[in-house]
Amino acid sequence: MTVLSIDIESYSDISLRKCGVYKYTESPSFKILLFGYAFDDDPVELIDLANGEKLPKEVMEALVDKDVTKAAFNAQFERVCINRHFNLDTANWWCTMIQALSLGFPGSLESVGKAIGLEPDKQKLRTGKKLIRLFSIPKKITKSDQISMVKKKRVYTKEDKPKEWQQFIDYCKQDVEVERDIRKKLDRFKFPDFERRLYALDQKINDAGVLIDIEMAQNAIDIDSTQTEKFTNIYREVTGLENPNSVAEIKKYIKKRTGSTIKSITKKNIDILKEDFSGFKDITTALDIRSKLSKTSIAKYQKMVEVPGDDNRARGLLQFYGASRTGRWAGRLIQLQNLPQNHIDDLDTARKAVKTGDLELLEMIYDDPSEILSQCIRTAIIPAEGKKFVVSDFSAIEARVLSWLAGEKWRLDVFNSHGKIYEASASAMFKVPIEEITKGSPLRQKGKISELALGYGGSVGALKQMGALDRGLKLEELKPLVNSWRNSNPRIVRFWYETENKVMDAIRNRASMRINDKLRAEYKSSILFIRLPSGRKLAYVKPK
Repeated sequence: MTVLSIDIESYSDISLRKCGVYKYTESPSFKILLFGYAFDDDPVELIDLANGEKLPKEVMEALVDKDVTKAAFNAQFERVCINRHFNLDTANWWCTMIQALSLGFPGSLESVGKAIGLEPDKQKLRTGKKLIRLFSIPKKITKSDQISMVKKKRVYTKEDKPKEWQQFIDYCKQDVEVERDIRKKLDRFKFPDFERRLYALDQKINDAGVLIDIEMAQNAIDIDSTQTEKFTNIYREVTGLENPNSVAEIKKYIKKRTGSTIKSITKKNIDILKEDFSGFKDITTALDIRSKLSKTSIAKYQKMVEVPGDDNRARGLLQFYGASRTGRWAGRLIQLQNLPQNHIDDLDTARKAVKTGDLELLEMIYDDPSEILSQCIRTAIIPAEGKKFVVSDFSAIEARVLSWLAGEKWRLDVFNSHGKIYEASASAMFKVPIEEITKGSPLRQKGKISELALGYGGSVGALKQMGALDRGLKLEELKPLVNSWRNSNPRIVRFWYETENKVMDAIRNRASMRINDKLRAEYKSSILFIRLPSGRKLAYVKPK
């Protein structure tokens, strides 16, 4: 199949970093400046679109030809820009960045090139970034610029900087060559067809986007702004301090008022500190204000206003293989995978109150407007008419998969019946009938924390990291807890060491090693692969 390698340089007055490529291309100022391309191994060609040159007919035809693979590094950018600029529906794209991520390489072009042995010219890289800032990003003209003798322009062109424009052309052509070289080197590792289909679906999802209630998001921002101003004024009146967000400032204040030195002020310990200083109304008020101001995830509302296009849909919110080798999606821009949960019963009422933009109304209905703003974030994402969103999550997914991989039968029996793994784990660890382990039982708490922390080789440190001490467990209890969990899960413990040994054998012998009936370790071309039952492979570059 013919491959058309592409790299473009473009311009828009919308920030690509803040708003994403879809909003970037909706600006009336958006345009493709340079179009670099090469068919298969042919020499790289460069079309200067900004200065009147036209794409050849064969390139225009290839862009919509399903039998021609269009390849680029971070191909979503090229595809969306080209579709918008030429008003096309291009077909059959492949992304070299996704291919690199799936093999455990970094996500930037320079890093991948270096990792596979393409020596980067650092001077050219620095020059390229300067050229992008010169021709692709509008300049901010300050008041001092306007009155200075040096005349600055918001946008530079070939006429303004002919020498630099030629360098820009060379830089674009060089990127096509580098990207093609990377793709050819990575092509020795076959990318499964099901992954390619999944990438195509991912692009379809990103193109569709989600509908945002812009009015609600903006009113939430306004409420937060009013509330922040109100709390800041109270904070200043009570303490005489300026900035409620300054930890150093309030620590110094507490030291001066009480003589006590505070090591840290965090979400975890702020309630304890309020209790410790309950005799100092000014300090507890200041801590309470800090707590309230840190609760609201207002940044997500701001993104909900910035990112959507003209039709109020936010696009480009998911990154395929964003978590690198595992293939898990990562969130972008609004970060849909990391939204606060909602636990209030009258969510619809809360949403309507936020949408009014009236802080006083919100305060009349609820004790803590900050918490309500946070819990209502999900509701600013709205389904189409006649549709609804369903929020779901896998139940104990890590524990289920681990039990299946290791063949820990008693755990599989639990999941195939009542599913109460925390209770069953505590029962196995402490030799107590499962019926005696109730929801509020201390043994269930120990079973739960053990399940969350210890399944993948973790020990005392993992228990601490998972908050065991904050949940009332004592330090001297942790090691016995680790031993009890491991003793009750012998197949899982054996699975850890079998996996480690087989992986080390594969690396030492540059060979393929069967870990068990579900997993295999393979070493090929300086990459260790662990083949999963699904057919996907985890990749580790240059393992030792």
